[in-house]
Amino acid sequence: MVSTPTRTRGKDPRDGKPKATPTADKQPSGLRRHLRGFWDGLEGKGSAPNSSTYYLILGCALALTAIGIMMVLSASSVEAISEGKSPYADALKQAMFGVIGLVGMYVISRTNVNWMKRLSWWALGAVIVLLVLVQVMGNSVNGNKNWIDIGGVTLQPSETAKLILCVWIAAVLARKQKLLNRWWHVIIPVVPGAGLVIGLVMLGNDLGTVIVIAAITAAGLYFAGVPGRMLAIAGAVGVVGAVLGTISSANRICRITSWLGTASASCTEQFDFDFQSTNGMYGLAQGSWTGLGLGQSRQKYNWLPEAHNDFIFAIIGEELGLVGTIVVLVLFAILGIAIFRVVVRQTDPFQRTLAGGIMVWLLGQASMNMAVVTQLLPVVGVPLPFISYGGSALVMSLCGVGVVLSLARGQLPPQQRSGFLPRLMSKTARKRK
Repeated sequence: MVSTPTRTRGKDPRDGKPKATPTADKQPSGLRRHLRGFWDGLEGKGSAPNSSTYYLILGCALALTAIGIMMVLSASSVEAISEGKSPYADALKQAMFGVIGLVGMYVISRTNVNWMKRLSWWALGAVIVLLVLVQVMGNSVNGNKNWIDIGGVTLQPSETAKLILCVWIAAVLARKQKLLNRWWHVIIPVVPGAGLVIGLVMLGNDLGTVIVIAAITAAGLYFAGVPGRMLAIAGAVGVVGAVLGTISSANRICRITSWLGTASASCTEQFDFDFQSTNGMYGLAQGSWTGLGLGQSRQKYNWLPEAHNDFIFAIIGEELGLVGTIVVLVLFAILGIAIFRVVVRQTDPFQRTLAGGIMVWLLGQASMNMAVVTQLLPVVGVPLPFISYGGSALVMSLCGVGVVLSLARGQLPPQQRSGFLPRLMSKTARKRK
């Protein structure tokens, strides 16, 4: 006969009364225990903060940037030659912006990001001015008006807006931390400010960036601690706005219908989104397991539009195969887990909201890009962070990583926070004394 576990009783030393001790039947089930262990491991619970998270974030960002420069060289060389340019032109330009981004990342990572609070309103105002100038005197490429020339340098203010919004939303909501259970304080000024940025970007017909900015706004509200019912209502309003924005544009309707396979003849003649997505899938299919070899892509011979930009993931799959795409996926997954650990360990509302917004921005945009290339989503123009061609996007992504690295350093014991800038500042202070 199998005996069942019983509750044993002893005496509580505080009052001498019998007390019950836990028994086996109160232990969590095996599946629940394993799930809890997995989640605790994901968050890094049970271990003291150490430098591994910092170096995982840094290593993944550097690896993805290096892969990006290599693949931009491969994907853009043929088109550059056909236009009479050097085959290395785009890759060298991307590498130059990569160096600028790495310098920005290093400097930001060695500072306390709380200084960003004081500049958040000024930075948002500057971004709004640039977005207005884009609509007044900007350049239009493939139907999107997102670029502006300043001193011979082409900038994309909408990419800068992503990082600035992360900082601004975090600063505003952190200041209102005790008032976030009231509708008015949740809405003002976050919703009008983000809505203005979204409206200006929408005027440039960049639906992909609009979706990313909307996700950043939602992430800011969530990580700041806005009640769930308010988030649900805000999400419903956002869905209604997205539907209205889609049906108001023939271009966006054709994107949806082409994805569903129900595009009309006029859509196919005018936009032909099937051509781009189909050739992207051809590239992935031709790559098979190990790829055709670096530089051996066939789709980049003017078959695949935006081969070195929005659809560079297809070139990775064609040249490096399934192995190459899995490497990219794993790097983004590790980056996401490491940033998530930084987020959940934050106790300051500003820092938690800021890190959460950057995490959703980078990981959400990467997921969206790869989903578009694999036809899990309609064709939406968003670059693959760190990898797609584009100087503004690369610099801002690396600066965003720099913010997270600064927060990761802040969680380390003092003896592990060594670095060039702190040593230099301490030497300067000693000289002054």
